[in-house]
Amino acid sequence: MSTRIPMALDRPAARARRAPRRRSGQWAAWAFLAPVVLYLLLFYAYPLFRNVELSLRSYTVRSFVQGDAPFAGFANYAEVFADATFWPALWHTVVFTVVSLVFQFAIGLALALFFTKNFRLSATLRALFLVPWLLPLIVSASTWSWMLNSDSGVVNAALTWLGLGPVNWLTSPDWALWSVTIANIWIGIPFNLVVLYSGLQAVSPDIHEAAALDGAGAWQRFSKVTFPLLRPVSAITLLLGLVYTLKVFDLIWIMTKGGPSGASTTFATWSYRLGFGNLVPSFGPGAAVGNLLIVMALVFGLVYVRRRSLA
Repeated sequence: MSTRIPMALDRPAARARRAPRRRSGQWAAWAFLAPVVLYLLLFYAYPLFRNVELSLRSYTVRSFVQGDAPFAGFANYAEVFADATFWPALWHTVVFTVVSLVFQFAIGLALALFFTKNFRLSATLRALFLVPWLLPLIVSASTWSWMLNSDSGVVNAALTWLGLGPVNWLTSPDWALWSVTIANIWIGIPFNLVVLYSGLQAVSPDIHEAAALDGAGAWQRFSKVTFPLLRPVSAITLLLGLVYTLKVFDLIWIMTKGGPSGASTTFATWSYRLGFGNLVPSFGPGAAVGNLLIVMALVFGLVYVRRRSLA
């Protein structure tokens, strides 16, 4: 009896001593977390809120400065959906994004597999492949504009020498979208190469040796062993590439400005032209198009997270 009472009395005292330590640990955790939370609120949450608020009001230049724009509800979205540019811009965005992702991933994976073979100057060549990724986009876009110039471009000069004739890459409605897509593929290959090469390095050579001993050929080892093990890295590579490609603006704007006749207009260039490219800016519809881009990226991101959670 004499031993149980002190033990019972000691438990509340022990809890009281642990409580300040727990609270101090929680305050320390919040102190470390506060800069990240503040950064997300200032540079992500607030701009997103302002863009949504901008798309729900009827802004003019005067009301944009004074902040007294009337509430318009979903009128700006209705205007965007009813615009004749909506469906062509949506189609161009889908084609530009899908074709870029497919070729960037396929070429990047082929190069990553090539560089897994140890040979002389492989590190130097990998470094050279990073050049398109390291160049400023304005430099890359200007270079491709010069290369694809109808009159003085090096591509048309090569085609003429081969007897295939010149092509109006940037001024023809049939070729403008493909021209900016080719340039974007060239820019995105290094990213896919670096990420996929890192993923291949994590695959143990013993697995390939075991598959070879079981009689698997090169294609079977790739399709049955390498690619399934590379699936998580491939998924995040495609997701990041999708988010980046959806919002590509500067490359298209520098090369074609979305023309000719809207042939290379995507949601990104259309949003900019509505908000800043006209003499009378349409801030509300421009913000609405930008929000549609965010929704598209968010949907694909949620699909990826859902599939990863079920895997």
